[in-house]
Amino acid sequence: MLEYAGGLINLLSSGAVTTIQIFFLTLIFSLPLGMVIAFGRMSKKKWVREIFKLYILIMRGTPLLLQLMFVYFAPYYWIGLNWDRFIAAIVAFSLNYAAYFAEIYRGGIESIPQGQYEAAQVLGFTKTQTFVRIILPQVIKRVLPPISNEVITLVKDTALVQTLGVSELFRVAKNESSRIFSTSPLAVAGIYYLVMNWLVTKALHAMEKRLSYYK
Repeated sequence: MLEYAGGLINLLSSGAVTTIQIFFLTLIFSLPLGMVIAFGRMSKKKWVREIFKLYILIMRGTPLLLQLMFVYFAPYYWIGLNWDRFIAAIVAFSLNYAAYFAEIYRGGIESIPQGQYEAAQVLGFTKTQTFVRIILPQVIKRVLPPISNEVITLVKDTALVQTLGVSELFRVAKNESSRIFSTSPLAVAGIYYLVMNWLVTKALHAMEKRLSYYK
C-alpha cells in the first residue's frame, strides 16, 4: 500500500510539474501582452481601438476550451502545420488571459485622476516618465486584487489542456483513476491544486502588503 502511495505521488508530481510550467509560462507571456492590448484598447485612433475591442470580445466571449482546440488544429487544416501540443496550449492560454488582463489594466489606468497627469507635466515629466514613475505603481496596487482572481482561476484552468493530450496533473490523475477503478488519484490531484492555489494566494497577498503604502 505504501509502495503504491509513493508511486502515485511520484506520478502525480510529474503531472504537477507540467501544470506549473503551463501556469508560469502563461503569466510570463500574458501579463505584458495584456498591457500592450490595454494600450491598443485605449488608443486615440478609432480603428485601432476597434481592432483590440474585437480581439477582447472574441477572447472573452468564446470558451477557452474552444480556443485551445482552434489554436492546435487550425494551423494543421490551413497550412499543414502539426505543431507541439504543449506550445499550442501556452499560445492559447496566453492569448486568452491577455485579454482579461488587458481589461483589468485599462480599468486601473483609467481610474487614475487626470490631475496627476497634468501635475506631472507641470513638473517637467515626459509621458513615459509620468506613466512609469507615477501612474504604473498606483495601477499595480489597484489591479492586483482582480489579477489575483484571474491567476487563481488559471491554476484550475490548466486542467483544460488535457483535451490536447498534454500530460498535466488532471490528465495523469484521470488516467490513473481509470486504470485502478478508484477516485483516490483524483482526490490527491485535488489536494495538489488546493496547495498550489494556497501558495499563489499567499504570494499575491504578500505583494499586496508590500504595496500597501499606496493609498
